[in-house]
Amino acid sequence: MIVATAGHVDHGKTLLVKALTGVDTDRLPEEKKRGLTIDLGFAYHDLGNGELTGFVDVPGHERFIRTMLAGVSGIDFVVFVVAADDGPMPQTAEHLAIMDLLGVSRGVVALTKIDRVPAARVSEVTAEISTLLGNTCLANAAVIPVSAMTGDGIESLRQSLCAAARDLPPRSTSGNFRLAVDRSFLLAGAGRVVTGTVFSGAVDVGETLMLAPLGANLRVREIHAQNRAADRAIAGQRCALNIVGSDLRRAEIHRGDWVLAEPACFGVTRFDARIKILAAEERAFKNRTPVHVHVGAADVTGRVVTLDAPEISPGDSGLVQIQLDRAVGMVHGDRIILRDQSALRTIGGGVVLDPLPVTRGRSRDLRMAYIRAMEADSPTASLTKVLERIDTVPLDRFSQAWNLTDTEADAVWPKAQMVVVDEGRTKTGITTDRWAAIQSIIEQGLSQWHSRFPDRVGVNENELRVNLSERINEHIFSGALAALLNTKKTVRDGGVVRLSTHGAVRSPAEQALWEKVARLLSDGGIRPPVVHDMVGELGITFPELSKFLAKSAREGQLIKVSDKRYFMPAAVRELIQMVEDTVAASANGQFSVKEYRDRAGIGRNSVIEILEYFDRVGYTRRIDQARQIRQPAADAFGNLMG
Repeated sequence: MIVATAGHVDHGKTLLVKALTGVDTDRLPEEKKRGLTIDLGFAYHDLGNGELTGFVDVPGHERFIRTMLAGVSGIDFVVFVVAADDGPMPQTAEHLAIMDLLGVSRGVVALTKIDRVPAARVSEVTAEISTLLGNTCLANAAVIPVSAMTGDGIESLRQSLCAAARDLPPRSTSGNFRLAVDRSFLLAGAGRVVTGTVFSGAVDVGETLMLAPLGANLRVREIHAQNRAADRAIAGQRCALNIVGSDLRRAEIHRGDWVLAEPACFGVTRFDARIKILAAEERAFKNRTPVHVHVGAADVTGRVVTLDAPEISPGDSGLVQIQLDRAVGMVHGDRIILRDQSALRTIGGGVVLDPLPVTRGRSRDLRMAYIRAMEADSPTASLTKVLERIDTVPLDRFSQAWNLTDTEADAVWPKAQMVVVDEGRTKTGITTDRWAAIQSIIEQGLSQWHSRFPDRVGVNENELRVNLSERINEHIFSGALAALLNTKKTVRDGGVVRLSTHGAVRSPAEQALWEKVARLLSDGGIRPPVVHDMVGELGITFPELSKFLAKSAREGQLIKVSDKRYFMPAAVRELIQMVEDTVAASANGQFSVKEYRDRAGIGRNSVIEILEYFDRVGYTRRIDQARQIRQPAADAFGNLMG
């Protein structure tokens, strides 16, 4: 369990932590000199329940609210400190508002310095505290009178903390690993160490992580979790990571940076959120108000654009987009605190809904529907609501926003009523209705093509796509066409596609010529006759044959390798496979003309023409006297490989 202190300056937070743990968290000379907590202090102690409880002692002075906010992000429990002699003070109210905005609902009030006041004053301040807590997340928190000087009440407070630790529900370790850095230092004999709270996921010694926003690669050499050496750190723990990496030599690591698993390493300059404005604010919160935004351990300036109303009244909440002046890390569900432009007071806070908003290509209504769907309490429920209004969803953005691991994402997708189109590096979710509509558009496009060109067997895929009535993403088009091919509604014919009901309307003479050409080339396989040799067999002139072969190649029935050499699509697929086999047998992924000729068993002139054709279409690349595969055959040849 991670416990933070909170409360007004000089109300005894540091002394209380020392009474509970024996650790003086004021470690800086200036703190000792002034008797004032300036930076975050940390202590770990077994309170008697056999577990280490981590304490974060935060500054109470108004000038150090920024530091206080870095310390209370990601905590499990708060010890709210109020001195019996002073009673509630300005920072008492501000710290309480911050706890409420962060959603910290587990806590206890330590009424300190009871040795300085009579019993009547203790009762009076207890009543004031109960009133103060009334409408907050800590409304039911117990008030425990204590004195760090005499020890009165310390045991009761310790038992209360042990009970809280026992009742604390286990923290989920789902999601990609994220640690909010609050300290960074060099340790003799170890090197760079960063400390912070683990917001999600888990990491093991030896794993590779990223430092954001720099984007540096690093490796975890050692872990201390809850102040003990460990092989693993998990969500909900405070931990120290001893990190190494060549990029760290140029890295300046600051409070507010993140150490992350690579999938969670992305910067955010604008995000959608729901915020609440404090009831104590004197005026309504206006559109485009400049603010300080605190998230994790970071503090960044920006502006708030209201989305569902021109302004937000004190005590009310609203949907907003926050535009930041520099990139920071965040995911769905992260809590934020908003302070005014001068960073003098807390004005509100809320929760991140979408850290990767799509701002173009959607109407305002659809955009608002998406944001509201992101308020659901699980990614499955959220995605289901999104698909009720939006028929195409970029699943990679959705997964990043919710900080889903690949395994977690793959478990969510089947629960939604959608078709998943895998685009290689990204995936797109499409509603079943939209998927059917896309297939219908493709069928209509094919039908229109056949009407315009009844004498052609079919159409090249790309030519079909760019002539459709709607613009469709290339990967989605390919997936929908593949589905149509599986149902036999469309068929591939050589290098083109056509409706299964379509037959090219050729003249009897053209059909007879095609049958003879197809037979000659098919019989030749990967050694087809050259055009000059075919003239005598077919009994037509060279110009007539050349024109017919070129037309057949444009329609995808033949593959033109050179002016004198044409192949049937099946023969080219065989030649491509021979390239794959030759490369697989090589030591360095390259092959020579001779090596390919020996495997194919065809003449050198033919091999050179074939390899030059492969170079032209981008399948292979020549490097001096050798070649290597430049891109997958499916990308280079498209239809031919289907």
